[in-house]
Amino acid sequence: MDNNTDNIKFIKVDNNTIININTIRWVQKMDECLAVCNKIEGCIVSRTTHKICKINNLDSYTILNKYFN
Repeated sequence: MDNNTDNIKFIKVDNNTIININTIRWVQKMDECLAVCNKIEGCIVSRTTHKICKINNLDSYTILNKYFN
């Protein structure tokens, strides 16, 4: 059995949580933060989304923010 996890990438979101990039459904830009939904059934912004703020998680913010430029 091959245990290759090189293709799986994770990013850190606020509140010391790590999510798999492959599970992201949508991302919404909000000033200096991003709201990230990774639920199959969808999310309600600011209630069930993960937050990635530039000040807290610059690396994760940069990875996803490049799609907005």
